Amino acid sequence: MNEASHSQTPPADSHHAPPETKPISGRRTIAGVVVVLAILGLLAGIGILHRTHADTVLADRTEAMAAPTVSVASAMQGAPTDNFVLPGNVTAYTDSPIYARTNGYLLHWYFDIGAKVKKGALLAVIATPELDQQLRQAQQDLATAQANANIAQIQAKRYTDLVKSDAVSQQDTDTFVNQAAATAAAVRSAQANVQRLKELQSFEQVYAPFDGVVTARNVDTGQLINQGAGTELFHMQALETLRVYTNVPQVYSQSVKRGMKIPLTFPEHPGKTFSGTLVRTADAIDPVTRTLLVEIDVDNRSGELMPGSLAQVHFKTPPTSPTFVVPVAALIFRKEGLRVGIVVNGNTAHLVPVIIGEDDGATVQIDSGLNPGDQVIQDPPDSLIDGERVTVVHPGSAVSTDGGL
Repeated sequence: MNEASHSQTPPADSHHAPPETKPISGRRTIAGVVVVLAILGLLAGIGILHRTHADTVLADRTEAMAAPTVSVASAMQGAPTDNFVLPGNVTAYTDSPIYARTNGYLLHWYFDIGAKVKKGALLAVIATPELDQQLRQAQQDLATAQANANIAQIQAKRYTDLVKSDAVSQQDTDTFVNQAAATAAAVRSAQANVQRLKELQSFEQVYAPFDGVVTARNVDTGQLINQGAGTELFHMQALETLRVYTNVPQVYSQSVKRGMKIPLTFPEHPGKTFSGTLVRTADAIDPVTRTLLVEIDVDNRSGELMPGSLAQVHFKTPPTSPTFVVPVAALIFRKEGLRVGIVVNGNTAHLVPVIIGEDDGATVQIDSGLNPGDQVIQDPPDSLIDGERVTVVHPGSAVSTDGGL
């Protein structure tokens, strides 16, 4: 029994012992750490690349949205220019305001507006009572000076004769001679004063300075008149020949010559053409407008034309190179001069200086500055600058706003 019991009791060392764990080597530890770091670095690189790509796309989209959107079209070629029309200002051949040269009040006027007068015609009379009295006083002063001069001359002559015989002293003789010279000078001074007052008195009558028409009367009977340019009495214009002034663009300045016959038309005379003669030019280009001022004289003895009106001046020139027609809205006005915007390299604005020809209000001819195939910006923004990047659209196409994000 005991043996059996003994045989059934397992020995104390019969239990299974835990498996023996081998120590991890240092090489395997380092390799594991390297793998973990590589994975973390890869994940960080992917994140950085994604953010960089997003920033690049955002910057590109922002730049694209900041670029102004412009509509372009090819410049349409026009026919060679052999004539052009310019506005002209019509003025009188002689235009003169008439002022008073003496003080007084208006006694009477003889011609009103629209009156045709000849040179020397009496226009008005000015009453000058104070001046009349000054003239009388000056005449009396002249008479006194002449009397004194006569006495002094007699005394000087007498003493000059007596001094030869030593009857009088040389000193007294010199005194009387000098008195005679002084009184003679006083006479000349009084004569000059009388002449001055007579000339002022002559201005009591106001005369027409040339043949012409009275276009303004600014005084009436009894009105106080002051000499000088304070109050214009009348205004006169010579109308038999009229001057027409116009400014010819620099590009045509060499084609206009003195003596040319120039057709003129006026809106108040539809269907009728007047002939003028180009008589003179300024012989200099205005640096502000780049134009040449010319004068055209037109015969107006019929009286059909009036100064102050606007004329259409028709010039004929030798045919020039072909022009290009663009909308007026395509013109850019800058302090450097007239410009037109074109697109180069597909997305860059370039401002080119141009010279214009005929302008019909909706379109304008470009005589110089554009080339065939130029893509003209149709309605450029005021802020457009040379070299600026733009977004180009053609008429009828839509602008994509997809930034690619």
